Amino acid sequence: MRVGFIGLGAMGYPMALNLHKAGLLTAVYNRTPARAVALAGETGCRATVSITELAQACDAVVICISADADVLSVVQELAGHLASGALVLDCSTVSAATARRAAELLAPRGIGFLDCPVSGGTEGARQAALAIMCGGGEADFARAQPVLAALGKRSVLMGPVGAGQATKAVNQIAVAGIAQAISEALAFAEAQGLPLDKVIEVVGGGAAACWFLTHRGPNMVRGQYPLGFKVALHKKDLEIVQRMAADKGAQLPVVEMTQVHYRHLLEAGHGDEDISSLFRLKRALFKSK
Repeated sequence: MRVGFIGLGAMGYPMALNLHKAGLLTAVYNRTPARAVALAGETGCRATVSITELAQACDAVVICISADADVLSVVQELAGHLASGALVLDCSTVSAATARRAAELLAPRGIGFLDCPVSGGTEGARQAALAIMCGGGEADFARAQPVLAALGKRSVLMGPVGAGQATKAVNQIAVAGIAQAISEALAFAEAQGLPLDKVIEVVGGGAAACWFLTHRGPNMVRGQYPLGFKVALHKKDLEIVQRMAADKGAQLPVVEMTQVHYRHLLEAGHGDEDISSLFRLKRALFKSK
């Protein structure tokens, strides 16, 4: 299978590298050409100058970009140049409606589509340890297994097209709640004069144990927020969640609160930091006392 990759950002670049390690990567495209040229130099794959060129060289294409409109634009171009029987895997986080529209654009050309957003942050992308939530047909899911296995440690077919994105929305709600709770708990611990490294150790061995506490807690202690999952991107994802919830006549309190906090972080210039930078706001709750 000749696989192309579109979107070489913080997640896409290491994901493409893992496809290369699996012997699958043929070509890459990125809106900023320097990223594609760098990856081509590292792997020997082809850095294409257009999506059309990439499509003509590949049997399957993985997309990992950030916005719904961009995904549809890319899929529209792929639809005109991929051969019948090709497969498109969209690892972006977009709405379920966008995923269904993408599949509709590809279907008349006989091109398969899976919405397969990922979770695991940049660490998971580098280590090929992502959790992959898929929506689409069983036959396309089966065909995609070599690609999915190169990118993650677990891929699950959740239902028809759109089900992967709906599952990712579930994930993003949970991530918001966990980030809120852990950052608030550690700010409280600090205000109580407790040694935060020991708090993380002992609490991480009990009922509050979680990935975020273990992997992001130490960064919060140091007051450093290296990128794992960008504030600005999670804010965008939660906007998708808000629209999906509104379609069901609901508002989600944790999501609404997190959006307020993210707006504050963006206004303060922290939009490119990891979401653990919520700790900045939680610490400030205690500094006025």
